[in-house]
Amino acid sequence: MKGAMARIGAAIVALTASTGLCVQFDATLTQTGSVGETLWTILRFFTIWANILVVITFGPFALGRHVSPRRVGGTVLAILLVGIIYGLLLRGLLSLSGGALLADTLLHKVTPLLAPLWWIAFARKGRLNRRDPWIWAIFPAAYLPYALIRGMMERAYAYPFINVAKLGWGQVAINALLIAIGFVLAGYVLVWIDRRFSARPSRLRPTR
Repeated sequence: MKGAMARIGAAIVALTASTGLCVQFDATLTQTGSVGETLWTILRFFTIWANILVVITFGPFALGRHVSPRRVGGTVLAILLVGIIYGLLLRGLLSLSGGALLADTLLHKVTPLLAPLWWIAFARKGRLNRRDPWIWAIFPAAYLPYALIRGMMERAYAYPFINVAKLGWGQVAINALLIAIGFVLAGYVLVWIDRRFSARPSRLRPTR
């Protein structure tokens, strides 16, 4: 029963992220008029990459396929980063309406809330280790040079806290370091929670 509920919950998470991505694509397509340009535009943002990761992680789980606890944990941490950074640094910077507002809500607020709640309620505990936060950090670490290169090429940065043209390399490096430290620390909190509740019995089949 709990396994079925876990799959239903995972389906809801994946569907929420998918809907947000589709709505965002449609809203951007209205502005650009080109599918290729739309894809190029939205893939500038870590939010989009993180929500794609949610879909390709929670979707297979919802279909009953094996998904490793490490992958699920990294996905949850990435989308949680999206929600935290949005709430602390980005909320209210843009005036949105219609599809853009709906996409913003789904991608920055709803999915970052649902994914961690699913993990707390359904993820099989006791499968994470102390190396995992560093492995999970590869994803945002790989995004940073990509975002910086695109920003320098296009003279438009995805996020104000990595705007080298305005802030300079020193401040951007400090901002990136602070976010990285917060991300890794949050990863260790996730590992601690995983171990803290690992003794609780679970009916979910192993996913590794």
